[in-house]
Amino acid sequence: MISKGFGQFAGLCAILAGLLGLLYAVSFIVLQNTLLSGFSLAVGGLLATAALTALFHRVREVDPSLALWALGLVIFAALGSAIHGGYDLANAIHPPASPNTDLPNAIDPRGLLTFGVSGIGLLAIAWLTGRAAGLPKGLSYLGYVLGILSVILYLGRLIALSPSNPLIFVPALLAGFVAYPAWYVWTGIVLRRGAS
Repeated sequence: MISKGFGQFAGLCAILAGLLGLLYAVSFIVLQNTLLSGFSLAVGGLLATAALTALFHRVREVDPSLALWALGLVIFAALGSAIHGGYDLANAIHPPASPNTDLPNAIDPRGLLTFGVSGIGLLAIAWLTGRAAGLPKGLSYLGYVLGILSVILYLGRLIALSPSNPLIFVPALLAGFVAYPAWYVWTGIVLRRGAS
């Protein structure tokens, strides 16, 4: 059981994570502002941990072992995302003397955690959400879309590297401007309603 207070808190965190995800997409793709994108990624990753923990409690009865495995993946991915954002934020505030922007982030190389591990965990959560009582089927379908786009984004960043490559650009637009914000905001609304 989720306490009413934590359910409300986690729902608010999910909504804020969705809005920060949209801000990340705008700042990274449109504005190309490392300070804002790093901040959004760091804070959004931390907020996502509360939302994902509460969602775990809503889906764990479907398959406790799968739910725990999925929670581990998405929490680890969210923290990796927060660390990656914190690294970018630190470099934006105090740029290194000799920056080499071609090197991948040591904690989250080419988005392994932010996109790859997160996508796999979200696919498991989407499956659980579709079978859990009281959760909308549409949230499950949107979770599948977000999970698939996330894995494609990681593979694109690993293989193609260039952000202008359609293998990266199209999934980034769909995930960053639509699927990620929509899934987190919808999850937040569901968690807040479930807590009341």
